[in-house]
Amino acid sequence: MTGPLLDATSFLTRLPVPARRRFDLARAAWAFPVVGAGVGALTAALAWSAHLLLPVLVAATLAVLLEVVVTGALHLDGLADCADGCGGGQDRAARLRIMKDHAVGVYGGAALVLALLLQVGVLAGLLGVLGGGQLLVLLLAAGALSRAAMLPPARWLRYARAEGTAGALVAGLGTGPVVAAAGLAVAATAGTLLLVGPWVALAQLAAAVVTPALVSRWAYRSLGGVTGDVLGATAELTRTACLLVPLALLGWA
Repeated sequence: MTGPLLDATSFLTRLPVPARRRFDLARAAWAFPVVGAGVGALTAALAWSAHLLLPVLVAATLAVLLEVVVTGALHLDGLADCADGCGGGQDRAARLRIMKDHAVGVYGGAALVLALLLQVGVLAGLLGVLGGGQLLVLLLAAGALSRAAMLPPARWLRYARAEGTAGALVAGLGTGPVVAAAGLAVAATAGTLLLVGPWVALAQLAAAVVTPALVSRWAYRSLGGVTGDVLGATAELTRTACLLVPLALLGWA
């Protein structure tokens, strides 16, 4: 069990973990929500601690910065590439070619700026309405759900490229790890259910279902399948939705 967790941590973060000779990402997929929960907990801890000393907007910015550093902006990179491909490509081949380019275009840059602004704003809003324990469980659940959301598209859509970083994951992923990851992600919402409320927990679960479904639909129609960038964008958008929708509910209540 330790091996898959190390592999998942090595893939999803930039945390220093022992190198392993046999790196099996498909076998480690069940641990994705565990890693996501850990990243969410770190983000929440910094946000809450910082807001006791600093204005909430500064605290939220520092917390988002921490997540970017810990994850190496992995999912943000996927979001930017997908935005460039979506905005600049006229057909499937052009979109895939643009997404493979390391340069960030205007669509990708706009997506990055807007995503980070939205994340900072949402986190600042949550700091204004939640206690420390509530913020912790909400971000922990969002981290777990967003990483688990990457797996259904990887399992049930084909890989859109001949080769690539996520090719081994898509080719080797079975139904078992997807179900296990989904179970862990749903279990991670128990804290939200108990400390924040059942409607907020349901809102997180709904966001974690609808968001990857919409991204998968776009990927299937525009690219003919998934890529590593699509999976990263799925995680980034799902995490944001899993915080934005609860904030809207809490603000309305």
